Amino acid sequence: MADGYLEKHHDDYEARKAAWLRKKRHLPKAKTRNIERPDDESL
Repeated sequence: MADGYLEKHHDDYEARKAAWLRKKRHLPKAKTRNIERPDDESL
């Protein structure tokens, strides 16, 4: 009984993980911000 229980939960976990990874790939990447620095760094 325990083996079937663990296998079912592992299969459910793998399905949730695969769905999460598919969703993660389609999210837009965060834009990197370019910081404007003055010519004179001592300011």
